[in-house]
Amino acid sequence: MAAVYLKFLALALSALFPLINPVGSALVFLTMVGTVPRDVIRSLAKRIAFSTTLFLLVVDLGGAGILQVFGISLPVVQLAGGLVVAAMGWRLLNESDTVVRREPAASAVDPAALGGKVFYPFTFPITAGPGTLVVTLTLSAHASKRSLGEAAFAHLGIFSAVVLQCVGVYFCYAYADAIARRVSQQTAHGILRVIAFILFCIGVQIAWNGLAALVAGANLLPK
Repeated sequence: MAAVYLKFLALALSALFPLINPVGSALVFLTMVGTVPRDVIRSLAKRIAFSTTLFLLVVDLGGAGILQVFGISLPVVQLAGGLVVAAMGWRLLNESDTVVRREPAASAVDPAALGGKVFYPFTFPITAGPGTLVVTLTLSAHASKRSLGEAAFAHLGIFSAVVLQCVGVYFCYAYADAIARRVSQQTAHGILRVIAFILFCIGVQIAWNGLAALVAGANLLPK
């Protein structure tokens, strides 16, 4: 059981990190909050981290049920989701360098209005976008195919990975201003390219696994 937990923990961590990308997302978050007190940013960071954890937990626990309701097989999710993730990575690899803003927008933003944006757009799609949902859904469906005991530990591994990612989200968002001052433009672009390549490779691997399963299933069908 411990091996199953560690396997899904490692899988979820490696797959979700380049998608959630706490550092890159924190820079986007910083440009959207405007000029607000630091304690407001800390409060928002805490609420966004909690919202993201809850959101992905619901996706994880309900993933298998969603697939059953719509009659979608796991290999199809892997193939389609892998293509989506690979396309995102390819787009990031080939887009021109963008300017990373060092400071939040100059205009003041009402803190109360920011509170209404915790789920949309701060949680979805800035922190956990479509690619994150696809990967979480795929991991959930894969975990649910195991025996009851192993499935419980597999989902626990996924949830642990989500919690660790969201702890990173909290610290990166809470100290986004400090990160922006210390990360140079060239470093930010380099990090983005590395993450984009990893993202592309993850997408190709997920799609390949789905395609291989579909081909194997087709070969087993009666002629």
